[in-house]
Amino acid sequence: MKKILIKVENIEIEAELNNSKTAEKIWELLPIEGRVNTWGDEIYFSIGSKIALEEDSSEVVSIGDLAYWPPGEAFCIFFGATPASYGNEIRAASAVNIFGKIIGDARVFKKIRTGTKIWIAKSNS
Repeated sequence: MKKILIKVENIEIEAELNNSKTAEKIWELLPIEGRVNTWGDEIYFSIGSKIALEEDSSEVVSIGDLAYWPPGEAFCIFFGATPASYGNEIRAASAVNIFGKIIGDARVFKKIRTGTKIWIAKSNS
């Protein structure tokens, strides 16, 4: 299982990638950095790379999911409800490719604000 390291402000957290085509493409792009946007309990940023929507894409995600959002060419981290959520679900703006999961408590991202620099690289562990 491939792991990545996400650094933003004083947070350093690992995530595991799944075996999807999107995960492979993200892995090949690393390291990447950007400035995050927030949308409810989601942070996302454009990675400037087009990846097609996969057959198993979904609008509903789980806490800690890493996803790629094709319309924004964006790397997304979900850690709670978004403005599109209904009830207890976590819902993306539109269908996303889920390509990994945060190891640990993804709610550490709650204090991150729009414009904060994020850096993502292959993990050595």
